[in-house]
Amino acid sequence: MSLEKDIHQKKFRNEFQKATVNLLYTAGWLKDQTKSIFDQEEITHQQFNILRILRGSFPHPISTQTIRERMLEKMSDVSRIVDRLVVKGLVKKVTSARDRRLVDVLITDKGRKLLERLDRREADMDGVLKSLNEKEAAQLNQLLDKLRQERE
Repeated sequence: MSLEKDIHQKKFRNEFQKATVNLLYTAGWLKDQTKSIFDQEEITHQQFNILRILRGSFPHPISTQTIRERMLEKMSDVSRIVDRLVVKGLVKKVTSARDRRLVDVLITDKGRKLLERLDRREADMDGVLKSLNEKEAAQLNQLLDKLRQERE
């Protein structure tokens, strides 16, 4: 289906406006497509993103500020999301080695095991882009990288 049909809009100001709307719409579509996978583990996209970041830094804990900088979607409520992960036993807060007044975050064994289960679902997650072949996916990656380089 085309963007015009999906959002019931016949005209765009130009191709740049259409591309911007298309990217935003597609990002939401991708979230919707993967939501069921995360729902089975009772986590959100943001929680998954934080767990991946913490797994990447394991065994070293990192600050919520560092987590925020590495997140796919920059948001101010990282501390609240981390608190929900603490309640689920997926992460724990530890006193910062650099400054005892601060708290860092570390993924737990339970959190790593959850990610291992999701790792086994990689084919399902990759399948969201099944209408593209590998060459097209690489081309899309190059175009998206180029788009972000223009603004850096």
